[in-house]
Amino acid sequence: MGNSQNLFPHQHFVNAELRRKLTKQKPILIWLSGLSGSGKSTIANELEKKLYENGFLSYLLDGDNIRIGLNKDLGFSDEDRKENIRRISEVSRLMLDAGLIVITAFISPFEEERELAKTLVNKENYFLVHVNCSVEKCEQRDVKGLYKKARAGEIKNFTGIDSPYEIPSDPNLIVDTEKETVSESVEKIFHAISEKIT
Repeated sequence: MGNSQNLFPHQHFVNAELRRKLTKQKPILIWLSGLSGSGKSTIANELEKKLYENGFLSYLLDGDNIRIGLNKDLGFSDEDRKENIRRISEVSRLMLDAGLIVITAFISPFEEERELAKTLVNKENYFLVHVNCSVEKCEQRDVKGLYKKARAGEIKNFTGIDSPYEIPSDPNLIVDTEKETVSESVEKIFHAISEKIT
């Protein structure tokens, strides 16, 4: 925290309202949460493509990409996971202020961190999508080979194996990737947010 009492944020002329007029869209944070292998990144990528095709300016923050750069100093302990989500929430807040529609694809296993994100960007700017898929199905897919490593004890604190995933208690939307195609999930999300971004 340090010397935060000595910080005085500047009030800039170009504010969120002016940026909104320029981009002709309402910024929103679309937060995709779900187990590794549930399909978050695939859905996020296709959703951003659909937004682009419909004339919306968006930015996708993806778990692995953020951990390679901004959060490369963090591990996978509960504390580091919380800090990972805190930083992502702060970056999302800045991007919303810039007028962008932000899509995030993170396991974000804890209710507390998802609530922090909601608080930081304000409830009306936050749209939580639970990408629902059973551990069994995710493990069967094991697209990155991570479940196999976790079962072999090579990865510790792996969500769904030896670290909990707290199912969102009150998501704005649930997509079920065991029953829905990627296109169906994307359509469902796009339809749900359409009136919020225009």
